[in-house]
Amino acid sequence: MEKQQLLNTLKEYFGYDSFRPLQEKIIQSIFDGKDNLVIMPTGGGKSICYQLPAILLPKLTIVISPLIALMKDQVDGLKANGIKAEFLNSSQQVADQESIFQKIDKNELKLLYVAPESLQILDRFLTEENISLIAIDEAHCISSWGHDFRPAYTQLGYLKKRFSNTPIIALTATADKATRHDICQQLNIPDAKKHISSFDRKNLSLEVRQGIKRFEQIIKFIKSRPSESGIIYCLSRKNTEELAEKLQQKGLDAKAYHAGLKHEERESIQDDFINDKTEIICATVAFGMGIDKSNIRWVIHYNMPKNLEGYYQEIGRAGRDGLPSDTLLFHSYADVVQLQRFAENTKNKDIQVAKLDRMKQYAEALTCRRKILLSYFGEIKQENCGNCDICKNPPQFFDGTVASQKALSCIYRLKGKEPITTVVDVLRGSQNEQTLSKNYNRLKTYGIGKDISWNNWQQYILQLINLGYAEIAFHQGNALKLTKHAKDVLFEGKKVHLAKVPDRKLQAAAENNASEKVAVENSLFEKLRQLRLDIAREEEIPAYLIFNDATLKEMERARPMTDDDFMLINGVGRKKMEEYGYRFIKEIIAFSKQKRTRKKQKKGKTYKITGEMYAKGKTPEEIAKERELSEITIMSHLLKLYDEGESIDLNQFIGKADLDAVRKAKKTLGDPDKLKPYFEHFEEAIPYNAIKIALKIIENEQ
Repeated sequence: MEKQQLLNTLKEYFGYDSFRPLQEKIIQSIFDGKDNLVIMPTGGGKSICYQLPAILLPKLTIVISPLIALMKDQVDGLKANGIKAEFLNSSQQVADQESIFQKIDKNELKLLYVAPESLQILDRFLTEENISLIAIDEAHCISSWGHDFRPAYTQLGYLKKRFSNTPIIALTATADKATRHDICQQLNIPDAKKHISSFDRKNLSLEVRQGIKRFEQIIKFIKSRPSESGIIYCLSRKNTEELAEKLQQKGLDAKAYHAGLKHEERESIQDDFINDKTEIICATVAFGMGIDKSNIRWVIHYNMPKNLEGYYQEIGRAGRDGLPSDTLLFHSYADVVQLQRFAENTKNKDIQVAKLDRMKQYAEALTCRRKILLSYFGEIKQENCGNCDICKNPPQFFDGTVASQKALSCIYRLKGKEPITTVVDVLRGSQNEQTLSKNYNRLKTYGIGKDISWNNWQQYILQLINLGYAEIAFHQGNALKLTKHAKDVLFEGKKVHLAKVPDRKLQAAAENNASEKVAVENSLFEKLRQLRLDIAREEEIPAYLIFNDATLKEMERARPMTDDDFMLINGVGRKKMEEYGYRFIKEIIAFSKQKRTRKKQKKGKTYKITGEMYAKGKTPEEIAKERELSEITIMSHLLKLYDEGESIDLNQFIGKADLDAVRKAKKTLGDPDKLKPYFEHFEEAIPYNAIKIALKIIENEQ
């Protein structure tokens, strides 16, 4: 196939000017009649690898997909791009199925999506005379080595025997070497061309935190990302419901999703999320595989996943449009214990335990997380990524030999019978009932670690486990035991370097600073996003099927004001230009005119504009959003107006307790002329803005 024809088709129907890595090579291989196995990360452009050939091939392309929701999304998206596509499943009305059959007979369809269970419905149409290509999506489902094995996929091996001259393309986002081999063997395509794309999703930030006060951390995380869609994955159904309810009580738009809900309820919740009616989903891992939503901006794992394949696929649901997106994993000792129990009860126990160990190593890593993740899938990255928590805040090490000797000695004197919590209690000289009733207060190691906090001891012992000096006996009440290497530290003088535990106050301050981001509601991007939502509701399709966030961002940067300029935007094809171009260009022109008017207004005294808005009854927060300024700037305007004699009640902006505290600190600190001494005196508990307001009130009392 001529390259120019492929590029023209890519722009005409999908709106892109060039292919992503491997796409063109895979497409050419299909036109050469070859079988293909494609391993490409979520958001990497797998679908175009079979959708574009389907447009140019003479007959029908069958796409086998595991979930109805995924089929519906894909077909809606194809139709929005002007491509003739349908999906078929057993739940459809007979009349709807007959209509599809007629289109097949008349060669009026380019793509037909079908679940493996529904292939028998199509049997009389499945001949090499009317099929050009067979695509098998989520192909890892065929392999018992994969993380999401589905028995219905195992029947697909007959397809190659029956259609020996029809090319088959199998696609998945995650598959290790064993799974790749198994896919090809079971599908009877042993000579398939293997195309393995980079697993590096550079737009995803990777972060792991200790599972301490998770809910409080989640609230701060979400509030620093207003109006953004996200998923929180939990291990249990109960967790999803409890977490969603607590988020709702905090005024957040959240719903729970799990397999225990009725089918209609699950479908309604999923549709609301896809259509931007619900922002946050608290879900078990059952959620997401059928979601093609491109504007999910973050993914949180409330619990540690059982393997890196599942984790990688779940975080891959964020940032499918290529824009920066965040992932956060909470990790705790309790998660490891629970997942260990799950693994012990599986048929392939050894494999599951080994995979859990790799997941644990990732969560507890002290080096670049992306390098660890990529190496698991056989991809070696030489340089650090710069976009994970370890790269952004590298751990600092210290000589922890003495602390290690104390901890290991304590485990030895407890005879390897107690879990980590009891070991820490003994080290710190705790006088709780557990410690005293067992006479642990008589041990030589009792109280020898009083100078180290409980949390720090826990973290140091976990590091010793990771270093191989101790291990957890899961079948013996999670007791800590020494390994053979412990004697090197206890008796041979081997040095141990431990990572310093981050200061919680500093971490909290950093998170608070991050949560002070202001959503720019009056930006062009937000205007275009609202227009997209209005059109989506008119047409009853998901908003991202009209244009994804990356396309809207490019419109915001380029400001196209003619049809030709609009067609140059990535993601704008001919059909979408004809359908939506006029309304989007009109919005861009209107915004640009409004911006010019605002600039003229801003030449006056900006704080006076704040005063006028305040006089009309608007709060500082409302003024900040409308003026696209920070609340700190707005408060400085109000203080200036107060100095000029304007009637502004500053007491409404500060609580009595904080005001009294500043008044007292003023005397204690000797009336310093800077704000920093106050800020440090309060250990950052009272923000600068509040201190400034309090001092202004006190000044006018004198």
